Amino acid sequence: MSEWKAKRFWKAAAVVQATDGYAVELDGRSVKTPAKRALVLPTQALAQAVATEWDAQTEVITPNTMPVTKTANAAIDKVSVQHAEVADMLAAYGDSDLLCYRADAPEELIARQNEQWNPMLDWAEEVLEVRLHPRTGIMHAPQDADALAKLTARTHAFSPFELAAFHDLVSLSGSLVLGFAAAMKARPAEEVWDLSRLDENWQEEQWGEDEDATALALIKRDAFLHAVRMFELLHVE
Repeated sequence: MSEWKAKRFWKAAAVVQATDGYAVELDGRSVKTPAKRALVLPTQALAQAVATEWDAQTEVITPNTMPVTKTANAAIDKVSVQHAEVADMLAAYGDSDLLCYRADAPEELIARQNEQWNPMLDWAEEVLEVRLHPRTGIMHAPQDADALAKLTARTHAFSPFELAAFHDLVSLSGSLVLGFAAAMKARPAEEVWDLSRLDENWQEEQWGEDEDATALALIKRDAFLHAVRMFELLHVE
């Protein structure tokens, strides 16, 4: 039995002014979230990106070709009603940040981690006003409580739309610091992603490429870059 798919029923998608932002209409009918809430976007650029995704649909609606709409839905239906819980979950990455867990061998990998990751910890100290300290090995060692409190406050300050995108930046990279760096454009998005893949890239250099692992990494990379784009759409001047 074939799976039922929703078919395109509209001729054109349009961005319209709403009370608290911008909405998208399909032939005059407002788009709703899966939870039937109003899909109201905070910026015109974000609303236009959503409208473009709807306009790009052909005979049937294909949700996996609509990442901006998907993230917007998540911001409204999930993050807005669980903001504190999501923020706490992401802020917790600071206590076990990828950038702080260093190899004890070989020397070449240690040197590469120091060379590429230490500047990001320096950036966090300068811009985020926190100093996270590296640890050797895989055993957890808590970071400074005051530093974690500052990172938590910054995370809680994000709007639901920002936090929905930040979720992917942090969870995909494994690093709260890299999440902030990507959101704040400290470095190009591709560079930030590559920093999160340092250990995996090292292993690939030593043992060769695993096709399945590479394919999964590309999917995660695309999702990471999409999250960066979401921040850009939320902060278009």
